[in-house]
Amino acid sequence: MTLQSPVSTDNGPEKSIAGPLSGTGRDRLSHRALVEVFTPSIAFVDHVLGPVTAGIELIEYSDFESPSCAQAYHAIGILLRQFEHRIRFVFRHFPLVEIHPHAELAAEAAEAAAAQGEFWAMRGRLFENQQHLKTKDLRKYAGEIGLDLERYDSEMSDHIYLQRVQEHLVSGRLRGVRGSPAFFLNGEVVDASFGLHALEDAVEHIDQTLP
Repeated sequence: MTLQSPVSTDNGPEKSIAGPLSGTGRDRLSHRALVEVFTPSIAFVDHVLGPVTAGIELIEYSDFESPSCAQAYHAIGILLRQFEHRIRFVFRHFPLVEIHPHAELAAEAAEAAAAQGEFWAMRGRLFENQQHLKTKDLRKYAGEIGLDLERYDSEMSDHIYLQRVQEHLVSGRLRGVRGSPAFFLNGEVVDASFGLHALEDAVEHIDQTLP
């Protein structure tokens, strides 16, 4: 397997990477976010695939409207199939609203789906249809994966999950993330800006060192 597709990390305009500790607006940190940022282990609110005993831990900060993240979505699917029970994958939100105006709402929709046990199904719908992420589209996908639409509509209308999405974003910035997708493999940054083969190589290297 070779993942050769180049990934141009989306950075957005300068204001999208402004310092996250200003204490105002979407950069205000909750106690839960601070705990998650400074705790090396996976947080209980994370979206996780793979066993807790896996020797490979891959965390991705991602944006549903980013073409680069869509490439990573397919590449990660290959890695999960290849390494199966040896890898644990964690997805976190990093919507850059200045260049991807629908990304944040899409992330909220993914969290609404998660509340009904369907995060991964919604993630797939969003990446496979990322040219269509308006409110009506998101509701359509919610129906397709079997969500309770009355509950979905209520939670989306009240933006119940916006804070969680923003906490992911701020935690990424505090870790030095400035664009998407961004990868942390067993706690170390993996630079895939010149091709996803770098991520594959790093995963394979760790796998070879495991007992």
